[in-house]
Amino acid sequence: MSEQQSGTGRAPVQRYVFEYALVRVVPRVERGEMFNAGVMVYCRAKSYAAALTHLDEAKLLVLDPQADVRGVRAALGAVARVCGGGDPAGQAAGDDPGRRFRWLSAPRSAVVQPGPVHTGLTADPEAELARLFEVLVR
Repeated sequence: MSEQQSGTGRAPVQRYVFEYALVRVVPRVERGEMFNAGVMVYCRAKSYAAALTHLDEAKLLVLDPQADVRGVRAALGAVARVCGGGDPAGQAAGDDPGRRFRWLSAPRSAVVQPGPVHTGLTADPEAELARLFEVLVR
């Protein structure tokens, strides 16, 4: 955790370390072509983990006209459910947010795969997720 002065005489803004990873779609793993389809955010101090995803079907079909659109959409939905936890996470429902994030961000060779993990500081992990989603995915 760190604090930053606002410079206006107001109380310092409390910021927390967070981690994030992009969720990428790699339609043909052997070719290595990919595009961003989501982002996952984890903030230990806030016990927060969540993901937002969006499948651009046109991009997917340009890279692989025979792509399994339904399967890719299902895999992206599973990432969001597991990352968020609770009943929708299935067997991972009881895992803590860090464990779910680490499992989802572990490297794998699949059509839906995580990018490298990056870190930053934020006062609001949920707002950071929305910001990263708009900047890196949309």
